[in-house]
Amino acid sequence: MKKRILSAAAIFVCIAAFAQQSPWADAPIASPVINVGGTVTFRIFAPDCTSVQLTGDLFPEEKIQTPAGETADARVVDMTRGGNGVWEYTTPEPLAPELYTYHFIVDGVKVDDPANVYIVRNVAETYSYFIIGGGRADLYKVNAVPHGTLSRVWYDSPTLGMSRRMAVYTPAGYDENGDTRYPVFYLLHGMGGDEEAWPALGRAAQILDNLIAQGKAEPMIVVMPNGNISQEAAPGEGSVGLVVPSSERSTAMEGSFETAFPDIVNYVDSHYRTIADKHHRAIAGLSMGGFHSLHISKYFPDMFDYVGLFSAAITPFDGVRSPVYEDFEGRLRIQFEKKPALYWIGIGNDDFLYEANKEYRSLLDKGGYPYTYFESDGGHIWRNWRLYLSEFAPLLFK
Repeated sequence: MKKRILSAAAIFVCIAAFAQQSPWADAPIASPVINVGGTVTFRIFAPDCTSVQLTGDLFPEEKIQTPAGETADARVVDMTRGGNGVWEYTTPEPLAPELYTYHFIVDGVKVDDPANVYIVRNVAETYSYFIIGGGRADLYKVNAVPHGTLSRVWYDSPTLGMSRRMAVYTPAGYDENGDTRYPVFYLLHGMGGDEEAWPALGRAAQILDNLIAQGKAEPMIVVMPNGNISQEAAPGEGSVGLVVPSSERSTAMEGSFETAFPDIVNYVDSHYRTIADKHHRAIAGLSMGGFHSLHISKYFPDMFDYVGLFSAAITPFDGVRSPVYEDFEGRLRIQFEKKPALYWIGIGNDDFLYEANKEYRSLLDKGGYPYTYFESDGGHIWRNWRLYLSEFAPLLFK
């Protein structure tokens, strides 16, 4: 413990200038800087540090060979120290339009960019981020369009005997159109996430605002609950206080969340102006949320007409038993006999769940069950899940 404290103290001294006292008189350090032509420059003032690196999803997910013949992570690059104590790195090629997250690694310690106030949390880590506009990435920006409202609300779950928190998006005009009723899209996060994941990392409100404004998606209510059934709310938002977030296995995939899901639907239908029938409900989620969407939709086959599996886990963990997961093929048959309007599967070609999804699609093919398949590049990453949301939402409630 003493060694850890001393190490942290040394890093603090090395980056004490993170207040970003300018080495150029009154000119502040700018980072990141999107240059003409699309390259990006990163800077940090760390005059007493011996090593500064940059890591983030702007680099390819692969391993490379160093000149010394060693294997290194391509997502970590060395920055160059200038005579003024500013370390700098400029991408050799323009970056494609996208939302990017990154860290600095200062003498072995990950730190956020002190010159960039835009920070997002992913489970237990925070990241600096920026957006390269253009193309699909413009959906992730706040544009000059009518904006919906993103609220955090608490609902009672009689099944669980507790109150829980969720995020709810209502489209532009919801408050003014007092008699209008709306379809509802239930959007679920992955393991380790919470009700803040889709609003923050997934840019769900921005994507829906922009798609609706462009006439590409129907105005809809989007409900983003907390899928970790033992939690009241996201870390820091519940009565347990400022706990450290964790992506460790929990009670999130043992059937309780699926069994209690009607409590969420009942609350939404009783507190919002919904069209409360199967034809006007959708459910989708990423990873664990895709697992939940798959099993909720087949366990309650009269509840959802639109189902989306984004990089979904398919089968329960070994040893998990619940009525929700029993008679998998029989319940699936009943679900498809009721002819869902859309069954949508998206997966990255480098995703660790790719083979599980391939086997699941073979099962659907064997049963003659219709579905829409979307394959993208890359792995189990938010870049893909934002893409899937922007593809899936325009297909709903047509």
